[in-house]
Amino acid sequence: MSEPESGEAEPNAGKRSRSFKIHLVAYFLVMTMIVPVNLLVTPETPWFVWPMVGWGGILAIHTAWAMGLFDILSGDK
Repeated sequence: MSEPESGEAEPNAGKRSRSFKIHLVAYFLVMTMIVPVNLLVTPETPWFVWPMVGWGGILAIHTAWAMGLFDILSGDK
């Protein structure tokens, strides 16, 4: 397989970037809602940490995918 020329963008790069941006915005919107809810309803129990860490891990994997770090596994590069 030939590599793309310097001026030619990878075909999936735009889709990956848009998908990641949507995921990132959704993460921050949800977190900005659940943290105050947690602190108002049950301030003695910080349960918001669990979805923050769990979803953050998934977001980290999505970041690696959007950067193309998994392309080596599929043999694309």
